[in-house]
Amino acid sequence: MAELHKNLIDGEWVGSDGVENINPSNTAEVVGVYARATAEETKQAIAAAKAAFPAWSRSGILERHAILSKASQEILARKAELGELLSREEGKTLPEGIGEVTRAAQIFDFFAGEVLRLAGEVLPSVRPGVGVEITREPFGVIGIITPWNFPIAIPTWKIAPALAYGNTVLIKPADLVPGSTWAIVDILVRAGLPKGVLNLVMGKGSVVGQTMLDSKHVTAISFTGSVGTGKRVAAASIEVGRKFQLEMGGKNPVIVLDDADLKVAVESVAQSAFFSTGQRCTASSRVIVTEGIHDKFVEALAERTRNLRVGDALDKNTEIGPVVDPSQLKQDTDYIAIGKSEGAKLAAGGELVKAGTEGYFLQPTLFTEATNQMRISREEIFGPVASVIRVKDYEEALATANDTDFGLSAGIVTTSLKYATHFKRNAEAGMVMVNVPTAGVDFHVPFGGRKGSSYGPREQGKYAAEFFTVVKTAYTAAG
Repeated sequence: MAELHKNLIDGEWVGSDGVENINPSNTAEVVGVYARATAEETKQAIAAAKAAFPAWSRSGILERHAILSKASQEILARKAELGELLSREEGKTLPEGIGEVTRAAQIFDFFAGEVLRLAGEVLPSVRPGVGVEITREPFGVIGIITPWNFPIAIPTWKIAPALAYGNTVLIKPADLVPGSTWAIVDILVRAGLPKGVLNLVMGKGSVVGQTMLDSKHVTAISFTGSVGTGKRVAAASIEVGRKFQLEMGGKNPVIVLDDADLKVAVESVAQSAFFSTGQRCTASSRVIVTEGIHDKFVEALAERTRNLRVGDALDKNTEIGPVVDPSQLKQDTDYIAIGKSEGAKLAAGGELVKAGTEGYFLQPTLFTEATNQMRISREEIFGPVASVIRVKDYEEALATANDTDFGLSAGIVTTSLKYATHFKRNAEAGMVMVNVPTAGVDFHVPFGGRKGSSYGPREQGKYAAEFFTVVKTAYTAAG
């Protein structure tokens, strides 16, 4: 049996019960064996984080800066190795895997800088002789629960600000992708992080996640995942008065107007809908197209979809890797069947693909003649499945785009400054893209949505301080 990768609790690697991590491109390959924490071990990790908080929250900014900077440098130096690990366990193509690792390095580098930019305000009071200071302080023990689709980037954009602002951390990665988070934690430990400051508890959500939710000592939880689980995180947190941050689903629209550059539109939509196997919360699964360009756009996009090369994530010719596991593959194919039954026209894809190895390969799927009332247009599929909805004009396109319970990302392809400007102001989404794919955001700007997609302060960039710190106002009378 392969070496057991253990959990990190109070600075010690512990664990004995291991589970195999399987490569979705080649189900005969075991990526690694990773421990599963018990409820008792999770409680020990929470206690360790609580005990470490006083010293870490008052640690010097140079110490925190150095640790995060060192981690960034090692991640970047090992981007090819870590990118391959990510691609083997999650199924992203190797360029996508290396790109995600590079982003993780950039995030740690950014927050290493933020440590040196910690600032507050000094204001005069309305009372003579009294000064006012407004500062931000670390919040406490942060519980982090992350999904499988970005196994290095999402843990990083939660861990890095939590540590930068002086919090201690307990992280539970998704069961399907423990290896990437394990590697990041190992790097941080060797970068000099004191024991107890960061604790890794891999395992079942029903055990590890529930123990985190039940603990009053976990003062805040940052969660990314499904809507259903997010609601449970919220309910449990309200019960104990805990701060919480939720990033959940999306049913993101992209509008293609008659005046769009056809090549730009086709490539933008293909990238948004199908790359990373459509397994991104920012992916566009509703393509809303005006009448004048509809037919030629559909023809060109269908051809692009049919020609996308599906295969092993590590194959240099692969454009679309496998679906992450059998459960997600079944969900994708079930929705393809639903789309057909609802009357949408299957224009391309929808078939399982045979490759050189046994894996979860699905040809990207394009439906046309869909309506915004169909289930394939209302519910998040989280796979390489997109539906084209025909509309009359921009006004109908905007109304259709906003007619959703979600509001994470929205895009438009147009050469009209008038419509681009109007859409940026009126799209009901946290992030708006003009002539660029809806999936893909920079590491130094805020990430998050509206409506059913997100709850709480934004993630990433300087806006991360809103969640990972608490504001203090102090008054001083002179003399």
